[in-house]
Amino acid sequence: MAAENVQQLLAQAQLYQQQMQTVAAQKTASSLELHEIKKALEELEKTTEKTVYKISGPVLVKSETESVKKELKEREELLTVRMKAVERQEKDIRVKMEELREKLSGISEGD
Repeated sequence: MAAENVQQLLAQAQLYQQQMQTVAAQKTASSLELHEIKKALEELEKTTEKTVYKISGPVLVKSETESVKKELKEREELLTVRMKAVERQEKDIRVKMEELREKLSGISEGD
């Protein structure tokens, strides 16, 4: 195989590596936010207060507890869907990286 093709494959491998790093960062951020939401929902379930304070930008805003619960549950659902999409993307990239690794391995064995 020509050196150009090897260079292209190596460039593709580097691109996949960058994509994996981006996906990992998205997965970590979503996972942390999901954890925070679950903890907040647990605390809201414990309270008997009709109103609570929530952060809205740089200020605290007084809101109805049930409204905040609903917002958090909706955000939790959205993040769960996002996590599944990110995990699928991660799996696809891993498959492509493995295929590329096999091609590169075949090249080195052929030399």
